[in-house]
Amino acid sequence: MIALDDRDLKILTVLQADGRMTKAALAERVNLSPTACWERLQRLERAGLITGYEARLNPQLLGGAAEVMMSVELDSHKAQDFKVFEDGIHNIPEVVDCWAVGGGIDYLLRIVTSDIKAYQTLVDEILSAELGVRRYYTYVVTKSIKHGPVPLARVESVLPRNPRRVG
Repeated sequence: MIALDDRDLKILTVLQADGRMTKAALAERVNLSPTACWERLQRLERAGLITGYEARLNPQLLGGAAEVMMSVELDSHKAQDFKVFEDGIHNIPEVVDCWAVGGGIDYLLRIVTSDIKAYQTLVDEILSAELGVRRYYTYVVTKSIKHGPVPLARVESVLPRNPRRVG
């Protein structure tokens, strides 16, 4: 885990709100020189804290797109079974997010297709691909209520801190 100081947290907070800002604007917002800010940004990226910069799209405004959450339980829980499922899911572009979760299910997937019929066709393909799915449940998204940044102020107490770092 990478040690973070207040400037690092500020960089992460600002980028979550606006990942399109220029590096010069970011440096100004976090009160650093462009060079120092760039070095910190590269360190945060190399450490894997920043995984990418992207535009969030609204599937419901893309002309009839269906957004579906699917919970999946696997037949078996051996390491190889998880790998088979995860490798298979990586090759399905309609699966836009996939999380391994604890509790009564193994995975939660967010799937975007052109419509519900296309979703059902995709489910049939997943089931016949022998990815080890025992059971699945479908939840059609009717409205997106909230999508927000990681609440750094709430997780700050568990992050490794380096209060002496300057730059």
